[in-house]
Amino acid sequence: MASIAARWSEIIGAVNAEHCVVETFDDSILVIRTSSTAWANQMKILLPVVERRISEELGDGVVEKIVIRGPAAPSWKRGQWSVKGRGPRDTYG
Repeated sequence: MASIAARWSEIIGAVNAEHCVVETFDDSILVIRTSSTAWANQMKILLPVVERRISEELGDGVVEKIVIRGPAAPSWKRGQWSVKGRGPRDTYG
């Protein structure tokens, strides 16, 4: 993971690296966290290019799967009491 994190901006480019960070790398699965849902969609479109660049930089078989996640949704539960239901209608990730 240290190798991927250290060379992340070289692998995906400086602009993309500002909005996408390596969250975890376990069992050949790379998890990328993006700053917004728009960047998550952009990275899903660029996924074949990212996979190719990782293979070029680190070798084949190092990363077998890439998971792209958007920003974490905020918790809407406040206080001691809460009402069950669907909560606010918005999309996160």
